[in-house]
Amino acid sequence: MTDVASAGADPLVEALLQVELPTLGHFLEEGFCDPRIRPIGEVGRMAGRAVTVDLTEPDAIAVNRALVRMRPGAVLVIRVQSGRHAPVGAVTATAALARGAAGIVVDGPVTDLSALTATAAALPVFATGTTALTTKRLGTAIAGVGRPVIIGGVSIADGDLVAGDENGVVAFRSDALTPEILDAARRSDQAEPELLARIRRGDPLEDLLALDTETL
Repeated sequence: MTDVASAGADPLVEALLQVELPTLGHFLEEGFCDPRIRPIGEVGRMAGRAVTVDLTEPDAIAVNRALVRMRPGAVLVIRVQSGRHAPVGAVTATAALARGAAGIVVDGPVTDLSALTATAAALPVFATGTTALTTKRLGTAIAGVGRPVIIGGVSIADGDLVAGDENGVVAFRSDALTPEILDAARRSDQAEPELLARIRRGDPLEDLLALDTETL
C-alpha cells in the first residue's frame, strides 16, 4: 500500500486515504484528472479539501492569499491560465508545509524541482511539468482565490475532495463518494492480494478473471 499523507479527522478524507485510487476507477467515471497532471518526485498518497486559486494572471500575491487561508489537511489547487508561469516552488511548498497542507495540485508548471522532490513524501505536488518562469508580485488575480477551477478537465470547487498518488489526481464532490462505492472499493482492495497470489501460482485464469458481465 502507498505511503499516506496526514489528513485530519474529515471522515470522507480518511475514507479516501484507505482505498487505492485506481480501485475507485473501477466504480466511478468522473473526477479523474487528465494524466498530464502528474506527480513531482516519489509522492505518497494524499487527500484533503481543496483551497482553490484561479490564477488568471501570473500573480504570486493570489497564491500567498490562498496559503494563509489553508487549514491543516487542505490541498492547494491552482489553475494557471497562461499555462506558462510556475506558481509553486521551494518557498510556496515550505509555506504550505508550515500550514499543514496535505498536498498541492497545479494545472500548470512548477519550479525548484530538486526542492519539491526532496519534500515529496511530506508534501506531494502534482503539476504538468517544470519551468524557470515564475509568478510575480502583481496583486491582479486575488479575486480568483476560492473560485472554482478546471484542473486536468475536472471541475474543482473550494472545499471539494481532492486526492492523489503516483497514479495521478482525482477530485469529487462529497456526494459522489457514497458509502456503497467506498465499501465496494474497500472490498475490492481486500480481495486483490489473494487474486494476485492465485494468478502467480498458476491457477486457471478462467476461474479468476471476469469473462462476461455476469461474473463482474
